[in-house]
Parts: sequence; structure tokens; C-alpha cells
Amino acid sequence: MDTTNMLLAAPEFWILTMACVILIADLFIREERRGIIHLMAMISLIFAAIITLRGDYLSDGLRLATAFNGSFIRDPMGDVLKLFSYFILGMVYIYAKFYLRQFRMFRAEFYTLSLFALLGVMLLISANSLVTIYLGLELTSLSTYALVAFDRESKRGSEAAMKYFVLGSMASGMLLYGMSMIYGATGSLDLQQISVAISHQDGGNVMLVFGLVFLVVGIAFKLGLVPFHMWLPDVYEGAPVAVTLFIAAVPKMAGFAMAYRLLYTGLGDLHGDWQQMLSILALLSIVLGNLAAIAQSNIKRMLAYSTISHMGFVLMGLLPGTADGFGASMYYVIVYSLMSAGAFGMVILLSARGVEAEQLDDFKGLNQRNSWYAAIMAMVMFSMAGVPVFVGFFAKWLVIKSALDAGMVWLAISAVVFSVVGAFYYLRVIKLMYFDEPVTGSPIDVPVDFRAAISLNGIMMLGLGIFSSSLISVCMSSFGA
Repeated sequence: MDTTNMLLAAPEFWILTMACVILIADLFIREERRGIIHLMAMISLIFAAIITLRGDYLSDGLRLATAFNGSFIRDPMGDVLKLFSYFILGMVYIYAKFYLRQFRMFRAEFYTLSLFALLGVMLLISANSLVTIYLGLELTSLSTYALVAFDRESKRGSEAAMKYFVLGSMASGMLLYGMSMIYGATGSLDLQQISVAISHQDGGNVMLVFGLVFLVVGIAFKLGLVPFHMWLPDVYEGAPVAVTLFIAAVPKMAGFAMAYRLLYTGLGDLHGDWQQMLSILALLSIVLGNLAAIAQSNIKRMLAYSTISHMGFVLMGLLPGTADGFGASMYYVIVYSLMSAGAFGMVILLSARGVEAEQLDDFKGLNQRNSWYAAIMAMVMFSMAGVPVFVGFFAKWLVIKSALDAGMVWLAISAVVFSVVGAFYYLRVIKLMYFDEPVTGSPIDVPVDFRAAISLNGIMMLGLGIFSSSLISVCMSSFGA
């Protein structure tokens, strides 16, 4: 625990400290002044971003540095993902504060658990050994299990949390079993040393291949890929919208980082093996996700199946195993998290008087009630559908190009076809907002900070599309492309 190690992991130590401080502070804060907890959580994220941006490890021109005997790594990719995690979680807090107060669930546990989950996300992003990966994954998972059951009076939430816990435990067990096989075959837990050990083997090691299969299963569950997606629609529907918003946005970046660290940093020499597995998972996810979403009348379930499809697109960027492909995949997962935050933010905006606006019919006639909020939701839906000019189009274009670079023309064509199929259920929301009569004429009244956050979220869908080159270059340069 020397100074160098502490500086490299300073953002993680800061988040850990603030999560504990908020947990203790809640004991001394009266219920009517609980807004202080929200303020403390926001300050925690702001200072975490400042600490991350300092970049002490780059002072000598280095692109990366390791700490704690090589189990922790700081590099440009990790810093970019962490900064976007702070930003998106800040938006989640703004949306969630309004929701939690509306539904009388404004408790410090939400902020404490989400900060511990963020700590797990940060550990996954900076993991450089199998132990750190497992520690980050379990910290994130255990926190989200509790968050899903945050509404103590909801039977549906408790059922979803139990299902998530059981299936998540099975996935964690398979991931751990795969890690034990990798360790048995290479004799190391460090990802760089694992890579060196594999490069010196002749190939055809059955234990390595079996270990790889179990690792891919763990990654697939984390991202919600077919056929390991069965938990995702039920959890999205059963959890409170504020929790669904968090699960849909922040942990996805950790899932991408985990896939990159494991498959490329540690098992890069098995590229041919994991490329085949990921291509099948990507195709199944894109096909089933888009087809199942069409049949949904609950917008939370529709967005859950949409998530499955989007995670299939994220995998496409990993297939070529190149810096350009990883940059495209990273760009996609960041863009998806922003789109998902906007979509669920709109669901929270329309939820009032103890009733969630989780049915598609709740969006009927939104343009007549408030044309600006309808425009925001339209921009989010157009972006998710991949309509040109909006940021989602450029994200899909980059990962489809990555599939072509990997020589998988069949996958690229399938992705284009099912993107068109998927556009149907996104455009259906727009049709409901602009061409149907509103179910209720009640005004939409939300706090100023909520209006500012949701407006920024919607504008980013168009702004990041028109000025897409800046974010794309940041993601590409993170991998030296």
C-alpha cells in the first residue's frame, strides 16, 4: 500500500470512502433533510472525475501503469470509461431523486448501493488479473441484486431480485470455474502472464478451450446476451424504474471492459476460438432481441429486449481483435448507455402519483401534452433505431464495419436487416406520441434539474451525431488507433 499504488487507485479509494461516509451520515440526517445525501453523492462523482482526470500515471509519457503487483491497471481506455460512468450515474441520480420522492422510497440505501456498484464497475474496468475481475464483478452484482429488491413492498421486485440472484450466482460460478481452468493451464492469475504462457504453448490445450467457454458464458450473462438473457426482461420490468435505469446504463461499460481485458489482454492468442463464439452470440442476440421487442406492450420489457440486441452490436466490434474494432465497440457501449439513460429518464418523467408509466400507451399524445418532451423521446428513439444524423447511426456503422473487417459479411448483413426490423418498435413509440390522443391531460411537472438533465440527454443524441468525430477519436485513441 505505497503512495504510487494509492495514487493510481485514488478514484476507487475516494468512491469507497464516500459510500461509507454516506452510509454513516444517513444515521444522523432527518428524513426531511435527506436531500443532503443526494448532494453528497453528486459531489462524490464530481471529485472522482477530477481525481481521474489528474492522470498522475501519465506524467512520464506512459500510456498505462499497474499497481498492487500488477492486479490493477490504469490506462486511457479505463479512464474514459470511468469518466462516462460518473457522468451517466450523475444523470441517474438526478432522474432517480424525482422518482424516489414520488414513490416514497427516498432512502440513502439507493445511493450507497449504487456507489458500491460503481466501485465494482471501476474495479472491472481497471482489472488486470482474474482475482480483480471476479472481485469487481461480485461487488457490482451483489449491489445490483439488492437494488432490484429496493421496493420492499413490491412482490414483483422481490421475485425479479431472487431470479437475478439465482441466475447471477450460477453465472458467477461458471466464470470462476473457467478462471480455475485458465489458472490450471497457465499457472498464473495475471492477465499479461496468462497471455505469455498461452503464446508459448503449442495449441490444442483442451483445458484452455474449456476455460475460455466458461469465461464467455460469464461475459454473456453480464451483458445479457442470448441464450443467457433470461434474467434481463424480468429484472427490467420488476425493478423500480430508477433501478432499471441504473442497471441499463452503468454496468454495461464494465461488461465491455471485462470482455476486453479477458479476451484480448489475457486470451488474445485464442482469438480464433473466441471470435467464433462471439459471432454466434452476437447474431442470436440481434435476431431474438429485435423480434421479441416487437411483441412487447410494456416499454420496460421492450427496452430490455432492445438492450439484448444492442449488446449483440457491441460484440461485433470485438470480433476483429484490432484497435479500431475495440474503439468502435467502446464507442457503441458509451452511446448505448446515454441512449438508455434518456429512454428510462422519460419513463420516470411520465410516472406520477405512485404509478409507473411502463406501458406504451402511457406515451400516447405526449406531443399534445408537452412537445419538448416528445421531441426528446423522439431523438432517443431515432438514435436507438440508428437513423442517420443521430449518434446511434454512427455507432452501428462503426461496429458493422468491424464485422466486415473480420471477414464476417453474413453477420454484417444480418445486423443491417434486423436494424431495419428493430426500427419498427422504436418508430411505434414516436407514432403513439405524435398521432394518438393522450390518455390523460394532466400537466407534466418535474424539478428544474430533471428538466435540464433530460434536455441535455436528448440534445446529446443529435449533437454527438453531428459532431461524432470527437468522441470517436477519443475512443479510438484509447486503444492507440
